[in-house]
Amino acid sequence: MEPLPQNARLVRRAYWLIRIRWIAITGVILATFVASRILHISVNQIALYCVAAVLTVYNSVFLILLNRAVKPNGERVFSAVHRIVSVQISLDLILLTVLVHFSGGVENPFMVYFVFHMVIASILLPAWESYLQATLAVCLVVFLVLLEHHGVIHHYCLEGLLPKCIIGDKRLIAVMVSVFTTTLFMIVYMTSSISVQLRNQEEAYWQANIQLKQKDKVKDEYVSRVTHDIKGHLAAIQSCLEVVINRTLGPLNERQSDFVGRAQHRTKILATFVRTLLRLTQMRLSDKLEVHEFSLKEAIADAVSSAEARAQSKSIVLTTAIGPSVDRIVGNKFSIEEVIVNILLNAIKYTPEKGAVEISAVDKGDCVQIEVKDTGIGIPADEIPRVFDEFFRGAKARKTERDGTGLGLSIAKQIVERHNGRIWVESTQGKGSTFKLTLPKTPRHC
Repeated sequence: MEPLPQNARLVRRAYWLIRIRWIAITGVILATFVASRILHISVNQIALYCVAAVLTVYNSVFLILLNRAVKPNGERVFSAVHRIVSVQISLDLILLTVLVHFSGGVENPFMVYFVFHMVIASILLPAWESYLQATLAVCLVVFLVLLEHHGVIHHYCLEGLLPKCIIGDKRLIAVMVSVFTTTLFMIVYMTSSISVQLRNQEEAYWQANIQLKQKDKVKDEYVSRVTHDIKGHLAAIQSCLEVVINRTLGPLNERQSDFVGRAQHRTKILATFVRTLLRLTQMRLSDKLEVHEFSLKEAIADAVSSAEARAQSKSIVLTTAIGPSVDRIVGNKFSIEEVIVNILLNAIKYTPEKGAVEISAVDKGDCVQIEVKDTGIGIPADEIPRVFDEFFRGAKARKTERDGTGLGLSIAKQIVERHNGRIWVESTQGKGSTFKLTLPKTPRHC
């Protein structure tokens, strides 16, 4: 079962928090250098560089812990990630307080970074934990202010930036701390409220998507059963018609033979449609794909052999151009050969007599790219995005070839995507089409 959206989001944002911290470390180093060497502001450089070093170490440690936590699967993973994020934010607040202490205390304009941490906490954590983080931040700042005000620890005044230190002004400090406190809690309240609403909406969409998938599966199972039954009845009808056409039951006059022949032709078309629909439905219901190593070069050669007779009947020149390094890949040979045959027959079908169809295969490193190029009728630009949709047939295609299911390319797309490949088409109306597909040599994404 796929993870809940909030859990998957938490994992992604845990890594995002790690990346943000690398940026913060770089910012601390640069800000310290600029403030001391360029702006000539009095700051404790050694202490600030030490804070950056501590940040680097514990960010690396948390990255290792996070990588280990996400390897297993299940709710415990997300519980572990949640704890890692919560601890990180708490440590960030402590280190930010230390950083502020060595760079001016409450006089430092970078006090606003506490607000950023509250926003991050409200996005990543439940509301009650966000309020706890806000309380921790307020306690840290108040504790720092009291220690500096009473001279317990040294106050690093921002000489060169402020005309005088304000740590001794009780009223001003009290106002600043009050504003700081109310700001943090207001930020947590507003951000948490928005985050809760977004999480609820995402959960609702996720549940709706699950229900749609379940209904889609039920529909596919129903279609599979129905088409399987229809296939059996059609086979019986075809057998009966063949007996009549072969004159086993007696001679037919010309008109009777014509009507029986039409019935047999339509039955064959319907049987092909049902078989194709059954194949597509079975593919959609099946989650497994049996793969093995085989020669793609041989599969292409077999596909070309299957299409040669059809090409010769229309005097179409069918050529191949296979790269010398194209050979062994891992996949389902039968399915991939089915894709290639389908695309070749389509190219031949929609190419006028005495035209040309070329199939080529090129080694692209981890993948192989196959192209089928024809000089056929082409596809209008507005129809290209729908070419691989189920049951879709272009207006010009219907005029050229009345019989067709509109399922062949949809099946081809599903087969290619199940192999972690891609399939697309480039076409100019009246000048032909080029179907391209990439297949990985091993089970991976191209």
